[in-house]
Amino acid sequence: MRLISVNNFIERERAISNGEITDRRTKVFQSCDSEFTEYAILSHRWIEHQGQTAEVNYDEMSGLARMHEGLRDEIRQRTGYKKILDSCVQAIKDGLEWLWVDTCCIDRQSTAEISEAINSMFQWYGNSTLCYAYLHDVPDSSFPTVHDNARYPNSNGWPEWFSRGWTLQELIAPGVVQFFNMDWQPIGNKVSLSRILRHITRVPQYVIMSGLSSTRPCFAQIMSWAANRTTTLVEDRAYSLMGLLDVNMPIVYGEGNRAFRRLQLAIIRTSNDQSIFAWDPRGNIRRAGSVLADDPSFFRDCSDMHAMEIEEFIQSLKGSSDIPAEELRILVEEERLGSFPITTEDIPIWIPLARCLHSRSVFQATLACGSGPTYSGPVTIYLALWNSKYYRYFAPLAESFSAKITPEFQKISLSYEEMVHWARQFDVDDGAILDFGFTYCGTFPSEPTGKTLTLTGADPLFVSIYTHPRANLRFAVGFGHCFGQDWVHVVCETPSRTSTGLSWEDYAEEEYQQMSLRSPEHAEYMAEAQSQGSHPSHFYTKLTRLPRSLWTVKTSFVRWNNSSTPTVMMDIIRYPSFCYGPHKWRSICVDGAGDSNRDPRALYASQRSHVYCQDDIVEGIQFEEIRQVC
Repeated sequence: MRLISVNNFIERERAISNGEITDRRTKVFQSCDSEFTEYAILSHRWIEHQGQTAEVNYDEMSGLARMHEGLRDEIRQRTGYKKILDSCVQAIKDGLEWLWVDTCCIDRQSTAEISEAINSMFQWYGNSTLCYAYLHDVPDSSFPTVHDNARYPNSNGWPEWFSRGWTLQELIAPGVVQFFNMDWQPIGNKVSLSRILRHITRVPQYVIMSGLSSTRPCFAQIMSWAANRTTTLVEDRAYSLMGLLDVNMPIVYGEGNRAFRRLQLAIIRTSNDQSIFAWDPRGNIRRAGSVLADDPSFFRDCSDMHAMEIEEFIQSLKGSSDIPAEELRILVEEERLGSFPITTEDIPIWIPLARCLHSRSVFQATLACGSGPTYSGPVTIYLALWNSKYYRYFAPLAESFSAKITPEFQKISLSYEEMVHWARQFDVDDGAILDFGFTYCGTFPSEPTGKTLTLTGADPLFVSIYTHPRANLRFAVGFGHCFGQDWVHVVCETPSRTSTGLSWEDYAEEEYQQMSLRSPEHAEYMAEAQSQGSHPSHFYTKLTRLPRSLWTVKTSFVRWNNSSTPTVMMDIIRYPSFCYGPHKWRSICVDGAGDSNRDPRALYASQRSHVYCQDDIVEGIQFEEIRQVC
């Protein structure tokens, strides 16, 4: 590592201040071995002034004596330069000859040097004799002990140092951390302040005082400490955690969130700690896709999580499994909790898996980690099966549909494929239903603008409710998007249930939960139908019987050439003998559907006299429209 020679730096600064000729041969920097050198190290918040960095880099620091006076004075006036000078003065007081500062001790023109520094930084902080934590925004002579949003509105009510990503490892790695206020007055050290530091950072007190050398928390808990911290570059959210998680990997600036994805894969390759999959244990993040988290904020609720040892995991499974304890032990010990042999596409893993009730595609997986102060049981997450791989899945109130079936150890493939979540739209044409006497009640979870429904990654499902009060009929239409596939599904309520007085809002919320749990299945049915034909603009039609009536809801789905927005048209027909089943879609090739200028209602009318029954095509059937309640 490259260190500042404290004495040489101060002597050069004295000579410049007094207008003396400086010896340009004097070296301010020297390469040293961090294990055999006593040095101080600075932890601080990088500062900008009027959009420009106020820090001093390697070239500026090493070439200061050779610069013309104007540029040299400008550099010496920067707050970053004064910070280095004050650090050197403090190092001399502490009897140390060497100092490391990240702003100037790394030549940032060299990618190899940056990579080496980032991969070694946790070790460098750990090997330091003293770490100076400089709190530039604390004017008081004592350490702040009260949350103050008025003074620190942009850093969670505490000094900005506590909101930054890199300072997390700079708090934990060194044996001694001394805090200073803006005037370089000492205001406490991390041992004497360990209780308030635990409150501010959520890092356990024993870790603050003793580091990670004795008892290392699980990966999910360490990630949780960084959940509310920010970095200037998005990649640094991952790179600043490498030392804390004891992994190394190449540094690639410009890769964005992929850095955090690579960090998790590096962890998985070297560990059997399944807490890496336990992000968002409360199910607050509404997204389906990769089993890897998008960023550290996904681990926000994992601060009390711990990895389970084999015996503890076996005991936790005994209550939910009919397998004898000895067989459980064999299942678990025979590489079931070993490290994961990651492929280029997925992560093979042995895991207790149980299918959720009322769903063939959503499963509850039991992980070998616990959460909560009492560690009452293992953490469970939900997985969805899609194209032979399992993806992380979210379903509202999924616990109410949890399987009562005994979990079984299965070897499955967890997908870490990145999925892009973008807004999806459906153009809805329900005029035929409304003309027929049905009433549109509303849409859950929110009301759309006009007849266009917009789905997002946070809200990938809308449920619309229609009712016919005189006939005591009600049905729900779900418009969803799952794993890149649009889908539509219709559910009809029985008349006896309609008469119970359940409001349409409660009915919509109930069906929303059910459809959300079955969203992968509905997407699969739609994908199967769309794979039947090669025509780019097919109609896809589904018939859904209204119970105890002669009526059938006919739903048609079409996407025009070069259009990302499908049109969904609904109608009521009287032909109950022909029905594909509650989930079956049929592909109908319609002449002119490739013309995006064609009126969809006209195209729809041209195919209303065709209906498909199982594998046969029945042509020439004109459906009788019911104009009054029978």
